[in-house]
Amino acid sequence: MRIIAECNSTESEWVLVDKDSIVEKVKTNGFNPFIQSRREISHTMRLELPESFFKRRWECVHIYGSGCSTSERKKIVELSAVAQFKSPTIVESNLLGAARGLLGDKAGIACILSAGSNSCQYNGSEIEKQVRSLGFILGDEGSGSSLGRLLLSDCLKGLLPRGISEAFYDKYNITPEGVLENIFSNKSVHNWLSQYAVFLSEHLDDEYVNKLVRDEFKRFFVRNIYQYEYEKYSVNIVGDVACIFEETIRSVAQELGVEIGNIEVSSIGGLVKYHSQEK
Repeated sequence: MRIIAECNSTESEWVLVDKDSIVEKVKTNGFNPFIQSRREISHTMRLELPESFFKRRWECVHIYGSGCSTSERKKIVELSAVAQFKSPTIVESNLLGAARGLLGDKAGIACILSAGSNSCQYNGSEIEKQVRSLGFILGDEGSGSSLGRLLLSDCLKGLLPRGISEAFYDKYNITPEGVLENIFSNKSVHNWLSQYAVFLSEHLDDEYVNKLVRDEFKRFFVRNIYQYEYEKYSVNIVGDVACIFEETIRSVAQELGVEIGNIEVSSIGGLVKYHSQEK
């Protein structure tokens, strides 16, 4: 038996696995070694997971996490997990988790479209090429935070159609001053921005909103996917934003000559299958 976890900065999904069967599934708060200490990550694991996750020594604990892109950051999460589970632990990036979960042992292009965005070309085992994500300030095209930023910017500058702007303020009961306060004081501003992507999905029938969203996904494909062998491989995507805007993403991709494969809200099921085939 083993533990497999898919973690981002806001939420983590944990499963206890017996061969290829999920015995138990739990969600906890997320963590990121770029912004949290080893002690804080350990507390999240110990205090939020049920006792069943600590009752024995496991064959292996696999954690795929945000911020786990360097050996130093992976070590922070690994030490936190070993201290709690007393079991061998392997920590990898959530991007590799997305690739293995979406593609298994097949080569292709794997992407994450959630609060942030990321992408890579995968050879069936490891990432062979990655265009840097760069975060919501310099990159993260097509992500919830980028879409939310565009919405708020246009709203505060008076560029949104009046009806859409009024609907936004009515729904969220927030003032321009409140928006600015969150942007400059919220430590998780990218997650805060991402929540407003849902509003855009609810108003895609508006011409202005539709263009804003389509243009952003075009930026994602042109600035990221076009740097891979997209004419050879399909593009597979995991994340809540990908699922919310699936129809738009497939439409934009077709327009740009990109083949879309699977779009999934989570890669945990694929990861269970991937690791069940390990000898």
